[in-house]
Amino acid sequence: MEHRKIGNSTLTVAPLAFGCNVFGWTADEPTAFKLLDEFVDAGLNLIDTADVYPVWHPGCSGGESEAIIGRWLKKSGKRDRVVVATKVGMKMDPSLGVGSLRRDYIVSSVEQSLQRLQIDSIDLYQAHIDDPNTPLEETLGAFTDLAKQGKVKAVGASNYKVERLEAALEVSRSHGLIRYESLQPEYNLYDREGYESELEILCKRENLGVITFFSLARGFLSGKYRSADDLGKSARGDGVKKYLNERGFRIVDALHTVANDLGCNPAQVALAWVAARPTVTAPIASATSIEQLQDLVAAAKLRLSASAVRLLDEASAYVPARVK
Repeated sequence: MEHRKIGNSTLTVAPLAFGCNVFGWTADEPTAFKLLDEFVDAGLNLIDTADVYPVWHPGCSGGESEAIIGRWLKKSGKRDRVVVATKVGMKMDPSLGVGSLRRDYIVSSVEQSLQRLQIDSIDLYQAHIDDPNTPLEETLGAFTDLAKQGKVKAVGASNYKVERLEAALEVSRSHGLIRYESLQPEYNLYDREGYESELEILCKRENLGVITFFSLARGFLSGKYRSADDLGKSARGDGVKKYLNERGFRIVDALHTVANDLGCNPAQVALAWVAARPTVTAPIASATSIEQLQDLVAAAKLRLSASAVRLLDEASAYVPARVK
C-alpha cells in the first residue's frame, strides 16, 4: 500500500487514518482492541486521537481514548507499526484545567498524554484548535522544546484559519522554531470550500501534510441518511441535519452511481475521493465494528477513474462565498 510523507517530517503513513474519537464512547475497550488489530494488520498505520476524547460523553472527563490506545499498545506490542497522532489545546473537564496553547498547559498536557498512551514519544502532536490569546512564539517554542527532549517527533495544526497558519509558519522560520508539518481541516465532498478556497494553496506551497476530519460528513456520505426520518440511525444523527438538502442528496446520488459501477459502497467512494485529492495525505474515518473497518480498508485501496472523480466533482460543485 502506498505510503505518503507528512510534510517534511520523517513520518510516512498509509492513505487512510483511523479516528479514535469513538473509543470509550461508541466503541468499548474490547471492541477498540479488535479494531486496532484489524487496522494495523491490514497495512494501515495512522491512528488519530486527542487528549479531550470523548469528554462530551456522559461519565467521561477526557483521556479515555488515549488510555485505551495505551493499553492496546502495551498488550499488542505493535508500537513500531503505528504512527500515533494526538492533540492538545481544547478544554478538558474543569477539574483538569482550562484548554489553551500556553507553554505551561502544553508541557503539563503532553506528560499526561504520554502517560495515558504509555509511550516515550508522540509521533505527531497537534494543536487541536487555535488559541488567539497565546502568542504563536510561546506555543511553537513549547513544541520546539518538546521535540528537543524527544517527547514529540513532529507537530501539526488542526482547525487553523489560513491567516493564522501562515503566521505560525512565518514565526517558525523567523525564530528558528519547529514548524507545523501538517494541517487537520474539515474536508469532504460536501464541505469543500473551506479547504479548497485558501488553505489548500498554502498547504501545497509549504508542503504540509493534510489529514482531513469529518471525511464522511459525520456519516452523511455513507448514504444511509435520505431524509430527516433517518437521523435516529446514529448517535451523531443531529450533526447530519445541515446536509439534508438538494445539493447533499445530489452528492449522495452520485456516490451511489459510482459505487454501483465499482461494486462497493458510497462511504468507500467518498473516502477514495478525498484521498485522491493531490494535496491530501490521508482522510480520517472511524469505525465501531469490524464490518465497518473492513469497509475503510477497502476504501484505502480503492482508486477512482478520472470520469468518476469528475462526476463527483460536478455533483458537489458549490458557489464560492465571495460571489454568493
